[in-house]
Amino acid sequence: MGERLSSGNAAIALLGNTLATGAGLVVLITLFGPISGAHFNPVVTMTALLRRHLSGRDGAVYLAAQIVGSVAGVLLAHAMFGQSLLQVSTKLREGPGQALAEFVATFGLILTILGTIRFRVEFVPIAVSLYITAAYWFTASTSFANPAVTLARSLTDSFAGIAPQSAPAFIIAQFAGALAALWLGRWLFEEQAAG
Repeated sequence: MGERLSSGNAAIALLGNTLATGAGLVVLITLFGPISGAHFNPVVTMTALLRRHLSGRDGAVYLAAQIVGSVAGVLLAHAMFGQSLLQVSTKLREGPGQALAEFVATFGLILTILGTIRFRVEFVPIAVSLYITAAYWFTASTSFANPAVTLARSLTDSFAGIAPQSAPAFIIAQFAGALAALWLGRWLFEEQAAG
């Protein structure tokens, strides 16, 4: 919708995507947090696995649901807007700056989750949503910060898309950012918890 209504103005299209994503995340995390921990993101699931807050079986189920859900979401969006269901993105998002942006976006997301869980667990839906809303604008990549979303966005030739050849660098950077945030989060938050 943002792309259709923006008349080619990329800033307006990005603003539309940002507002919809941020608002939707508040609702989804609030709704599904009590049921599944709101595991919509493989790097969040990996972090929970590494912290031993999730079983391997549950992690595998969440990963499958994340991939199926993200692809189903793209197909649903295409159907709602009368587009061809099966597409491949042609939007190149390449270069070290883009990969670094995804590292930063994911690092900040995981650190936000870890810190908020430690200090104000009830604020997680708002904190995560505000972080992603902001990261759309302060990262060069527009903050995918989610490997399942990256995969899904390779299947849409829209404003939000990413060419399949650009996706691996994003996904590697996302996992690296999550691991770095987990390391820092353990040092920052667990030290304080023990002290």
